[in-house]
Amino acid sequence: MKQVFINLAVKDIEKSMNFYTQLGFTNNPQFSDDTAKCMVWSENIFVMIMTHEKFKTFATKPLADTKSNLAGLFSLSMDSVDEVNNLVTNGLKAGGIEPNELRDYGFMQQRTIEDLDGHTWEVFFMDMTKFPTE
Repeated sequence: MKQVFINLAVKDIEKSMNFYTQLGFTNNPQFSDDTAKCMVWSENIFVMIMTHEKFKTFATKPLADTKSNLAGLFSLSMDSVDEVNNLVTNGLKAGGIEPNELRDYGFMQQRTIEDLDGHTWEVFFMDMTKFPTE
């Protein structure tokens, strides 16, 4: 089985775990300790949030300041626009920020949320029946 692990450096592991829990992730304690938390999105997709010190043990380059520099865009698909809105609303309540407004591409609606450390998540719903054919 193929899996995806996204590894993110965070300043406050407990606050970050709360943020991701509010988005709908669950914690897998088997792969968690005081320096890293395994946050489960689905059966095959995981986000490892790690203290800067722990993250540096894997890094081969200096850590980016993700509050002022973009290090990557991570996308989460949802089953409806309501799910997109709920996730972003929960993220905002947990301390995240929404750097721009909803974007509507006709076949896809997309919102953006940044976590407490500035990691950027694109949350979207896509209706392929509305995808342009020309």
